[in-house]
Amino acid sequence: MYERLRGWIRLFIRKLENYSLQQRLFFSYIIIILIPSIVFSLIIFRQLNESFTKDIIRKSENSIEIEKNNIKNNMETMERAVQLTLSDREVMYYLDRADETDTAELIDFSNSTVNSILRLQFNNPDLEHIRIFSDNPFLSEIWPVFLKENRVRDEAWYEKLDRMNGAGLWQISERDKEPIHNLVRDEKEFRQKMSLLREIEYPKGKHIGLIQVDMLLTSFFPSTFKINDTGQSQMLIINDNGRMHYPDKAPLLSNVQLAEARLGDKLHHTVENTFVHFNLNLSGKPYLIVYTYIDSIRAYIVQITSMQAVLAELNKTRNNILMVNVVLIAILSVSTFFLNSLILKKLRQLTLSMKKIRLGDFNIQLPVGGGSEVGELTHHFRKMINKINELIADAVNKQAATKEAELKTLKNQIDSHFLYNTLENIKMLAEVENQRPISDALTSLGSMMRYNLRWSGEFVRLREEINHIRHYLALMNLRFEQRIHFRMQLGEPEYELEVLKMSLQPIIENAVKHGLRSGNSENSDLNISLKTFTENRAQIIVIEDDGTGMSAEKTVELNRKIRCLEHEGPPLVLTAVTDGLAHGERKGSGIGLRNVHQRLQLFYGHEYGLWVESEEGIYTRVLMKIPRHNFNGGES
Repeated sequence: MYERLRGWIRLFIRKLENYSLQQRLFFSYIIIILIPSIVFSLIIFRQLNESFTKDIIRKSENSIEIEKNNIKNNMETMERAVQLTLSDREVMYYLDRADETDTAELIDFSNSTVNSILRLQFNNPDLEHIRIFSDNPFLSEIWPVFLKENRVRDEAWYEKLDRMNGAGLWQISERDKEPIHNLVRDEKEFRQKMSLLREIEYPKGKHIGLIQVDMLLTSFFPSTFKINDTGQSQMLIINDNGRMHYPDKAPLLSNVQLAEARLGDKLHHTVENTFVHFNLNLSGKPYLIVYTYIDSIRAYIVQITSMQAVLAELNKTRNNILMVNVVLIAILSVSTFFLNSLILKKLRQLTLSMKKIRLGDFNIQLPVGGGSEVGELTHHFRKMINKINELIADAVNKQAATKEAELKTLKNQIDSHFLYNTLENIKMLAEVENQRPISDALTSLGSMMRYNLRWSGEFVRLREEINHIRHYLALMNLRFEQRIHFRMQLGEPEYELEVLKMSLQPIIENAVKHGLRSGNSENSDLNISLKTFTENRAQIIVIEDDGTGMSAEKTVELNRKIRCLEHEGPPLVLTAVTDGLAHGERKGSGIGLRNVHQRLQLFYGHEYGLWVESEEGIYTRVLMKIPRHNFNGGES
């Protein structure tokens, strides 16, 4: 995704380069002002939307919490009515009696106990009914409290109550019909109610009847059946069967196709005191749903709020902001058009002058002047033309000098051939006089001179560098009476490794110069070894001698000198390593090794180079890290 975005940006920049400067400025206004303002407006709109949504959710949760408190209070009222009714001993004796009741007892019971139950109902105006049902054959019905149990045996809740084991059953009923059927139907029969049903056992475990306490849904759910004045939100109750209960005249719900939306299928049971919210689209209009589940009555309390007015206001605010931005860009574009025309006119004159210069006409007069940026550009352009004229004159002079340098180079080549021929003649005289050491020394010297002067490239085979080392050591042994011994531990493929030319000889020279002990004893001989191995796709060349060695402090100091250029300003201009050795190198300065290290990093990178290990009187080891490449190409 990131690479694709970068590709689009590069494509846009390439296309932008084809437009005029004035068009680019217009696009710049769009990019710098319009796009950020649009993005900023969208961010503000999103934050406002989230803020309004959170506020609506918070208000909905508060409304549901109030309704939950109302439900809790009503449930306590109904349960208290059950407890007060069943706590009357006369009620329990009447339900459990084993003989017929005479008229006097029945009148006395009705005047005292039944009237007490009715007073309990009337003192709680929200209670609609308190009814007791019993299957005792000796019980006489006293309407509206004591009734035969067979009158409710066909109700849907009857079998559920039998499985409650004495616990209360909360049941929402669609109708409030009288157990004693009348021929004339009352409109009260179609009222919805909440019933608390409980089995009566006396003594414990013996069924003697059941009690029913009713409260109309309009009283049990007061906030739900209260119509919202604004018409933008409404509360409703949904039971586990998906049946919805809400006021018939609610303006919001009358226009919402809740049945078709199957809102009950989108709800799920929640943990106690937990609220859930989600967005719902009904008939093309957005709504916000907030609900919670009450386990005791097995029903959801749902608050539905219309978001259409809120979103319409937010969209209006967003569109106004965007319109202001567009108008601002238009005004800015028109106002700057004339200023751009004035500036671009001078630039076009400067462009025409540049075209003439490109065609070879350097004798032109630039009419543009002044102290503005365009005038300053013109001033520097004039100076550039003068500089070009000077460079053309210098180029003519340098061309003549180049011809002369080529002649000198040819002369130097002739001189080098003369030197090689002279060495060959001296070598032949030495062989005629049977001076083999002198002849071998001249052979080694001539090979070294050819190797040094024949600089056809920076890279050579390891075999060629080793041959150069052998010639150098042959000359050194002539001086030090064959006290230097050189051995190698190389396989045949390793001779074809690619190395920098003149990178190993300075290390060998350093070993001879600083490692050879004084004296002519056997222990004063110097043994130098060369080996190589591969490590992490790099080649390590190890040159080790058993000379005088160095202390740990001197080794650290030498490694620091070798790497001192890595942290000091711009790198020095490299010359041939032998030049550095020939111009009075101070003993122990490390400049020879430092030059080699610098060349390795210059050609290979900073992860390559030299480092030195040594122990005084025992050995000195120089390790060179280079890429593992075969001279013929590729990795070996």
